[in-house]
Amino acid sequence: MSFTDHIIAFLQNGGPFIYPIALVLVVGLAITIERWLYLSSAHRTNQKAFSLIKSALKTGDINTISQHAQNHKAPVFDVLQSGIARISSASRREDVEYAMEETVMEYMLRLEKRTPFIATLANIATLLGLLGTIMGLIAAFSAVASADPAEKANLLSSSISVAMNTTAFGLITAIPLILFHSSLQTKTATIVDSIEMAGIKLLNSLSFKQQTDNNRG
Repeated sequence: MSFTDHIIAFLQNGGPFIYPIALVLVVGLAITIERWLYLSSAHRTNQKAFSLIKSALKTGDINTISQHAQNHKAPVFDVLQSGIARISSASRREDVEYAMEETVMEYMLRLEKRTPFIATLANIATLLGLLGTIMGLIAAFSAVASADPAEKANLLSSSISVAMNTTAFGLITAIPLILFHSSLQTKTATIVDSIEMAGIKLLNSLSFKQQTDNNRG
């Protein structure tokens, strides 16, 4: 019996709750793949942006940053541009920082979009597995109640084995989804931290530049 045959037999013997769990698995994997591709693209775009403005961030060269922002699309450029746009109308560092934080929060909504669903689907898969097992056990005990005493042990053990398949499949679905959710959260946090770091570097460079100009004056 091949591995594929074992999987097919496992799913066939799992009872009706196997199908909603399988649906949860498919939906969870679809969301994971979509989010992973989106976050990977955002991460690559940000890395390219950082390589372009690395020296400009150190010197506080907002003109160079604005020029690159006009020619390239990246979340970090939008965040820095929101701060640069506020510089002309705000004199306090906090006002510039708040402007960039607002844009960061907008991007966080995009980066975290649908990711929480994966954790919810993992919990649903676990609960469906437990519910399927309980319903299977109820059906098993009801069936053996009227069965021949000599066959009760074999019938009960066979029914319990089938019922436990649902819990096993629920856990098989939930564990990878939890790992995927954790990986996506880590990837999202890395992107957000890098954007915030760029904003802090720009603020520090501008503060140092302003302080130097004041000392010279």
